[in-house]
Amino acid sequence: MTMTVKEMAESLGFTVLTGGKGLDNEVTGCYCGDLLSWVMAKAQSGNAWLTVMGNVNSIAVATLTDCACIVLTELAPLDTDAKLKAESHGIAILTTHKNSCEGAVEICSLLKNKS
Repeated sequence: MTMTVKEMAESLGFTVLTGGKGLDNEVTGCYCGDLLSWVMAKAQSGNAWLTVMGNVNSIAVATLTDCACIVLTELAPLDTDAKLKAESHGIAILTTHKNSCEGAVEICSLLKNKS
């Protein structure tokens, strides 16, 4: 019931913005949220985190929660500092034109079909 970030991105047509070792992370679920303190308290290790927050604080939250990756929805921008920090920490960041709800439904469906 898992897949790698790379497999997820390829299956769903998400674009990889940063990757490195993070593309090999196992995705076990997903979490949607833009309030960073809430995500920090609720996201689980292995989640693909869907958000519109493409700043350096998001990278810190992803590191603390051990998320599998960040998926920037609705083509939300990734700022330069965040991209550099993600690359240095091996955090995969993907992007999609879909909103968080659509992305989450697709990720959950893909995980369900993997089991």
